[in-house]
Amino acid sequence: MVLEHLELVAFKSIATASCDFAPKLNCFFGGNGMGKTNLLDAIHYLSMARSHLNTVDRLAIRIGSTEAILSGDYRANDGEETDRIALRLRMGQAKALSRNGWLYKRLSEHIGRYPLVIISPQDYRLIRGGSDERRNWLDRLLSQHDALYLDLLIRYDRALQQRNTLLKSDFQDEMLLSIVEEQMALTGVEIAQKRAEFVRDFTPTFNQLYQEICGDKSECVTLNYLTATAPSRELFTQDLRQRRREERATGYTTYGIHKDDLEMLLGENLMRKIGSEGQNKTFLTALKFTEYNLLANKLQCRPILLLDDLFDKLDAERVERIIGIVSRPIFGQIFITDTNRKYLDDIIEAQHESFHLYAVDHGNIALQATSH
Repeated sequence: MVLEHLELVAFKSIATASCDFAPKLNCFFGGNGMGKTNLLDAIHYLSMARSHLNTVDRLAIRIGSTEAILSGDYRANDGEETDRIALRLRMGQAKALSRNGWLYKRLSEHIGRYPLVIISPQDYRLIRGGSDERRNWLDRLLSQHDALYLDLLIRYDRALQQRNTLLKSDFQDEMLLSIVEEQMALTGVEIAQKRAEFVRDFTPTFNQLYQEICGDKSECVTLNYLTATAPSRELFTQDLRQRRREERATGYTTYGIHKDDLEMLLGENLMRKIGSEGQNKTFLTALKFTEYNLLANKLQCRPILLLDDLFDKLDAERVERIIGIVSRPIFGQIFITDTNRKYLDDIIEAQHESFHLYAVDHGNIALQATSH
């Protein structure tokens, strides 16, 4: 998968931008707050129909403007025609996403068509944030390569919202509540099974990459999927029914796969409690490289890789090992930002591939060097 061209109008700090990209390596350097992260977030928007930074759509529109327009030309393989993806964000209106001029009726139809992995400082939320951050990461990753999983998730969330509405209602419709609970159980059990299988298959490669980056095979990392929900539809439904009285008092559902968590361990201890800044960054980098490997294998294509301020908080040895990893053939098109041009020059030298080097200054993006 290659993003050949990007155009932006009134997106965050970027008034206008028109960029042609190299098929392999695209580097962006500039000071903090100059717009590098916003550029990567625009690419994320086009692939995932949402901001990586959890920015509300209206706040992605440049101050003083009423709408933002993003468009990109994607090519899946050499020789194939490009797809034009366009996204329009308007104040007070729902976002509009189109492919080759055809508007998507459901944004979920777009997820997975243009796969992408991003590593950014925002990833620290996975370690330090609440369980919802880790569930959301799991759900986004699984949804990119498993359309059935995304459908199950949409159906579960719809049933969950319906149950919460019924719990708050003065009119108690027990029959309708039972139907909704059966739908939650039907989808919830399968979602939990898919999550558990994914984590089990994911962890060995993740640990291997972590040890490669840190250079110490005695350091082991583990992911454990934690769920309190029943393993069968019948027991899941029974548990929901038994909680009706107490949950009518609170007005929301406290039981289900929307409460599950992903335990992140260094050795036998929680990473968030004992990990240093370097260990946390290594953990997250290995996590995302494993995510990339999984998507590449499942989808039989090379996703786009976004690396935002990757080398911050890492020592020189770990930086060198990461540069070696991203130079491997498994990685396709890469977009990387840094305040330190030296690291970018080192990657360019290690890649021996076509590259574009851009300077970013107050939302202006200027091509500095190129090679084909």
